[in-house]
Amino acid sequence: MSEEQLIIPWEIDSTLGKLYVPPYIEEMALEVLQHYNFKVNQMEVMATKEEKGGLIWKIETDQGPKSLKILHRRPIRSLFSIGAQEYLRKIKKARVPSIVKTNTGENTVEMGGKIWFVAEWIESLYEVKKDLEGTKILSNAIGEFHHLSKGYVTPIGAEHASRLYRWPKAYKRTIKKMKWFKDVANTHNDMPASRLILSTIDTFQEQARRALTMLENSPYSQLTARGNKEWGLAHQDYGWGNGKMGTGGMWIIDLDGVAYDIPIRDLRKLIEESLENLGKWDVSWILEILEAYHEANPIEDAVFEILLIDMALPNLFYKNMKEMLYEPRLFLDEKLKSDVERIIELDHTKWPVIEQLRKEWKGGKNK
Repeated sequence: MSEEQLIIPWEIDSTLGKLYVPPYIEEMALEVLQHYNFKVNQMEVMATKEEKGGLIWKIETDQGPKSLKILHRRPIRSLFSIGAQEYLRKIKKARVPSIVKTNTGENTVEMGGKIWFVAEWIESLYEVKKDLEGTKILSNAIGEFHHLSKGYVTPIGAEHASRLYRWPKAYKRTIKKMKWFKDVANTHNDMPASRLILSTIDTFQEQARRALTMLENSPYSQLTARGNKEWGLAHQDYGWGNGKMGTGGMWIIDLDGVAYDIPIRDLRKLIEESLENLGKWDVSWILEILEAYHEANPIEDAVFEILLIDMALPNLFYKNMKEMLYEPRLFLDEKLKSDVERIIELDHTKWPVIEQLRKEWKGGKNK
């Protein structure tokens, strides 16, 4: 294998199976493992991000089970998340997997243009139920994570990963892409989902514009002025897949995308995913989820206002539409039409609930 070989995304051939790994990457894995002082007895591919060039193995060693992971992001970006994982585990004693050091005391190995690392494998992790009680457990766990992450400082040599100041830009991008969605639906107006999208997209675009106006007139700039360190980290991809129950409580895994942010965005995503599963917006459901979070990381009034503004964005519509831009003839099918019908129904139940939340949330039971 050439020393200059870089890891590049690969396509999954259905005849090879979903967990196929190119042989040159398997060779690299064996070379990376030479940097550790344990003996590997078995390796099993657990998940791949073949479209980005990342994957994870479970490895059985003479020192117990561990994970070997290739992070698909740029190395300097990956060093930020590795530093965060070490900070949370070593300094704050958070329930995140501890990083296994190399023979020379390093957290990582760089090979193939990617960062590799080994971490403890947490046995017997399982998903909590997708009901209210399960969502409250997840909410409390991410609140604790946010609280413990405050004070983290970007390591020397790592990219300073922050989304704290990018909210207005993200809102404007949503508005811009709504126009793109409309243009694509018009271009392919013979497809099953196009007519329904065209009949409703102006409404969702106007929601995004209103949300941006609200953000611009909110305490957002005062909150961001406190700086990254004071806010700490948001997971950015939190949910049932990477918040799991295990020894001692809830463990949070897959910290690859952590970044400085107003962390309430993780909570907003969790709430909306749970409401999508529920099939409607429900004020009592949301209040209980907020209370569970508040117990671990108190929600101040200005942050609650930002949460309501972020809820006002057409997040579910946007999430379901964005893949349209890549292969519209495949995407604008009957399934998408059905999804859009469901999103419209959910949206009808959303606005009265947001107004109720504004009136009923008092900042925790003890306020």
